[in-house]
Amino acid sequence: MKFLHPEHDEQLEVSLDDVFICPNYYEGTSRLDVDLTPPDFAGGSHPLISANMNAVTGKRMAETMARYGGMGVLPQDMSMTTVERIVTHIKQADARFDTAIEVTTDATLREVAGIIRKRAHGMAVVVDDKRRPVGLLTTSDLKDKDQYTPVSEFMSEHMVTITPETSNHDAFMLMEAERVKATPVVDSNGALRGILTREDAVRLELLTPALDANGHLMIAAAIGISSSAPDRAAELVEMGVDVLVLDTAHGHQRRMLESLKAVRDRIGDSVPIAAGNVCTAEGTRALIEAGADILKVNVGPGAMCTTRMQTGAGRPTFSAVRACAEEAKKHGKYVWADGGVRHPRDVALYLAAGASRVMVGTMLAGTYESPGDIKEDADGFLYKENYGMASARAVRDRTSGMDAFEKAKRGFFREGISTSRIYLREGREGVGDILIDVITGVQSSFTYAGARTWSEFQTRVVVGIQTHSGFVEGTPHGRVRK
Repeated sequence: MKFLHPEHDEQLEVSLDDVFICPNYYEGTSRLDVDLTPPDFAGGSHPLISANMNAVTGKRMAETMARYGGMGVLPQDMSMTTVERIVTHIKQADARFDTAIEVTTDATLREVAGIIRKRAHGMAVVVDDKRRPVGLLTTSDLKDKDQYTPVSEFMSEHMVTITPETSNHDAFMLMEAERVKATPVVDSNGALRGILTREDAVRLELLTPALDANGHLMIAAAIGISSSAPDRAAELVEMGVDVLVLDTAHGHQRRMLESLKAVRDRIGDSVPIAAGNVCTAEGTRALIEAGADILKVNVGPGAMCTTRMQTGAGRPTFSAVRACAEEAKKHGKYVWADGGVRHPRDVALYLAAGASRVMVGTMLAGTYESPGDIKEDADGFLYKENYGMASARAVRDRTSGMDAFEKAKRGFFREGISTSRIYLREGREGVGDILIDVITGVQSSFTYAGARTWSEFQTRVVVGIQTHSGFVEGTPHGRVRK
């Protein structure tokens, strides 16, 4: 990466809003020539990772992120029983087709209503005792009906099905001709294999699943820096977790270094270890020397985070990632940019600063795939609740095993928002909608910089510093004014 005016720009501490990519000559013929494969370890076709936040990453998020070429990081607060159940599910999930919502003919509409919004495809498949599809239900079928009516009375028996051998092109054309949004996938015995939507038939031509050496979807999991970290890490590796993330708000501290060394000694080089968070070259070097392969960078920019307002500590995002990435490069290591992403440009700029991957939290919280139930406000708009992992709510959950007095003391230390409504936005209700928007934007960024790969982008991208007015004039301002 080069600054447009290095003699001036190098001296500034800048955030994502302060910088822009200066267009350069592109040798390729299309943005489809761009390869966004991260360089840090094998797995994934693009750099997006869902953050290890309780309201962001669970079973559905981790599965969907991996299927679309990214990765989900399970939160450190999960019980090992829950983690094992999720990892087992994801390692058995189909790499191409979404998991179907299955119900039997004697299920009631009330039962279906409670689960149909758990997946972005919005379809429940009614199956017989051999898991063969016999009918379909969508959210529109549930309106103004007796909630205790069996689904057999309202399901649609007209179905369009495909087999695993059906190409994405043929599946799309079939659904287009039949005017359906999704279709069940059945195996050679007619049993339900999964669901493919019309949109996914196209997306999956652009987003290659993140697969491990055995061809299974990949998943990461976070752990804290307590004395139990080595044991938990060993258990996670045994379960099949592909990447470990040692996570604490202030990563440049003795407890992190001791825990990181202990975890590395316990698991060896069996899986990559990401550790953080840090925002300086010194913190980066310390974690690398303790055994980290990847450094998680940034302090305080997350949408649910109040660290900078509470403590004054942190560093502007672009400068933090750039400083840590430059230090990591000296040791043959990589950094993940964590937090602050609102637009596709932010991901592109983090990559320009040197990140190999980018963690996204709140942007994904308002989707069907995030944990938690969908709620409806007084005006009928749908939302999910989100909260920071250093908030009072998260601290309360994390200290549930302590006695009341210790919990009360810990409760004073909070650096996050405990409750926030993240609304499901039209056209962005599913993870796939958001990922394809971000990834295509980043692919275009690469072409503007004159690059087709991450390494070319790092070499060729030129970044300039702009005023606040420079940022504002680049925002959409053609909306109809009432």
